[in-house]
Amino acid sequence: DLESHLKRCQQLSVTVLTDHQDLNNTELKTILNSTAPQQYRIRAKLRTYKPQKLYQSIKLHCPKCNSLQEVPDGDDFDLILQGAAVAAPNPELHNTYWYDSVMWTTQDQKQRKIAIHFVKHEEMLQQPEDTLLMVEGGTLKEVWKLTKRFKCVIPVRSTEDHLELLDLSSPFLLQGNIKYYG
Repeated sequence: DLESHLKRCQQLSVTVLTDHQDLNNTELKTILNSTAPQQYRIRAKLRTYKPQKLYQSIKLHCPKCNSLQEVPDGDDFDLILQGAAVAAPNPELHNTYWYDSVMWTTQDQKQRKIAIHFVKHEEMLQQPEDTLLMVEGGTLKEVWKLTKRFKCVIPVRSTEDHLELLDLSSPFLLQGNIKYYG
């Protein structure tokens, strides 16, 4: 059966590191009972490891307050986007000299307003695959759809007089599957 096959494969796939060949193998209890620093050579098989996702190994650092924050996973990022979508986009900030804006209302019960601002390059709009856009009021699912079609997506929210980035624990720029953090 599959389970016994996997166990057999794991037993056959043991990698021996060649470092410290001059040292004999040491039992784990000896290592646990000794004080650091010591140098030992052991033979072990990795069964599981933590963290299992790369983003869990990284912390966001604020140079101003020196705090460390977790990188938000998809659910946290979605909550940040939902929090920013509570306030409707400010129409007075639409269609400036450096971006053109489009706004629509979703067909769901909440009837959210979503604004997309297409950044111009030399006063011209570009092809979608070369376009940088800013999105207000979108959900995580909507933002991911935009990243598949456009070169770069910046989630923003509007204030009384300007557009601003979201919570700094969220990515400030999305390019395909790549997320950039501040």
